[in-house]
Amino acid sequence: MLRAEDFAARGRLSMRARVARLRSKGWAIGQCAVAAGVAWWLAADVLGHQLPFFAPIAAVVSLGTSYGQRHRRVLEIAIGVAVGVFLGDLVTHLLGSGAWQIALIVAVGMSLIMLLVDAGPLLVNQAAVQGIVVSALAPPAGGAFLRWTDALIGGGVALVAATVVPRAPLRRPREQAAVVVRKMASLQRAAAECMREGDVELGMEVLRDARATDALITELRAAADEGLSVVASSPFRRRHGEPLRQLTELVEPLDIALRNTRVLVRRAAVAAYRREPVPASYARLTADLADLSDRVADELGHGHRAAALVDPLVELGRATSTVEHSDDLSAEVILAQVRSIVADLLALCGMDPLEATDVIPLR
Repeated sequence: MLRAEDFAARGRLSMRARVARLRSKGWAIGQCAVAAGVAWWLAADVLGHQLPFFAPIAAVVSLGTSYGQRHRRVLEIAIGVAVGVFLGDLVTHLLGSGAWQIALIVAVGMSLIMLLVDAGPLLVNQAAVQGIVVSALAPPAGGAFLRWTDALIGGGVALVAATVVPRAPLRRPREQAAVVVRKMASLQRAAAECMREGDVELGMEVLRDARATDALITELRAAADEGLSVVASSPFRRRHGEPLRQLTELVEPLDIALRNTRVLVRRAAVAAYRREPVPASYARLTADLADLSDRVADELGHGHRAAALVDPLVELGRATSTVEHSDDLSAEVILAQVRSIVADLLALCGMDPLEATDVIPLR
């Protein structure tokens, strides 16, 4: 059963995740705001349209806050908005507005989009929704088809804005990868202390902390996907594609390394709870592993594969075969997990996973 501390920890983690999500979308929100303002300025101040509310609406709806397939999505939605607004203006101008006119606009707009364009549901719906809005709102005096022009302006502004993407989503994957490895180092260091002290309370606390780390990998996957989407969305960021793809290949090894760290923490906590002795050399190995994990995190944070740490990690892996062995299960699992994590870190440093396993002695 979950304890109050577990709920509190999850609540803090959830709030941090929401704040991080808002921070990561700050650029997209600001971009939508600027695009809406520019679209209104072009339609109202440059072209002199009265109340050109469809210009900012088209800009914001088209841009959204996701970078995935952004140009395609912006173009599709802009077309859907423009078609819907045009049909709404046309039918209202020729036939007036009312229930059957709205039904006609929806039927024709959705059918036209599905026939002429390889449209997704979002585009088809936008054609219908915008047509309804136009039909329901009376046009300004002498303003026939001005709303369609406003929609075209908003869509055009959105297309231009979609080519401008920030550097932050390109930095975020490596920053989040460093966060994951640094968390591993923190858990390993705490596990080493738990082995030395045999402190049950500390072991349970670290175990609760370790069990709340799944969100870190979820954030890393989201950051990697967003970074790749940014590269695909902007011609100005294509040169970052290969380094970013190499970094996204680390997501799975990082997930495995974090899982192995959780197992290490759990066995240290179990050993403390059962009063099973853990050799002091195992605690020293785990503390050394934490130090190397911190150094790997530093390298990842600077966008490097930490190749310089291969030799120290191999040395630590080989040191696991020179320590005394224990007859207690928890202690032997701890030693095995130290070896596994060393292999995981070697993979993060660029070594082939099978080769990383081979350089670590079995006994």
